Amino acid sequence: MRIFIDRFIELIKWPAAIYMLFSLPALYKSFYAFNFLTLKYLAMAVGIIIFYFSKTMAGSSRAGMQIIAHECTHAFFALLTFHKVTKISIAEDDSGGNMCFKGKGNWLIVIGPYFFPLFCFLCMIGISTYTHFAPSNLILNGILGYFVGYHIDTVVSQIHDKQTDLPKVGYKFCLMFLPGANFWMIGSILAYNSRGWEGIGVYFKLINYLNSRNYEALINYLAG
Repeated sequence: MRIFIDRFIELIKWPAAIYMLFSLPALYKSFYAFNFLTLKYLAMAVGIIIFYFSKTMAGSSRAGMQIIAHECTHAFFALLTFHKVTKISIAEDDSGGNMCFKGKGNWLIVIGPYFFPLFCFLCMIGISTYTHFAPSNLILNGILGYFVGYHIDTVVSQIHDKQTDLPKVGYKFCLMFLPGANFWMIGSILAYNSRGWEGIGVYFKLINYLNSRNYEALINYLAG
């Protein structure tokens, strides 16, 4: 099963990159569908602002948490694709970390931390569990916003020329895949913030609709 999944993921590597690149206009346009003046989005914005204020006081512990999040995201995709994680280690000086697993692996494991907001995902699961038993409140939207800020800050800080993960999958692939994948994740979180898991489904349909419109426009343009 693990070998089959790895081969399938490798097979869809470049189609996924092309799809994300083609989806960039749709992903950009999709943000106009959100009403950011609602209380839920204002609470999320407050959470993002609180993160950026708090990160200046975190000091060296912030770097350590980013490394933990990074390695845990590697491990998340390893487990998701049926690889047994054997080791997660963090350097004592917080200069980096390492995650070991059994099997060859795949590109999702390698670049998962550069687009997937693991802490946001866990927060969304926690919010869904909480609201199953209690009413929703704006504090939850603020907490989700805090982790959105954390994700954006982490991704930006980890993409640099000394990063060892990106060359493993190729800079061309990263340039094609990562911008769209990050916009897709942020858009999904915004949709969840408004309507829960149902909102993510609606958001996916919106992206596919906008992509189909852009594809038709491109075909008509090429056809003259």
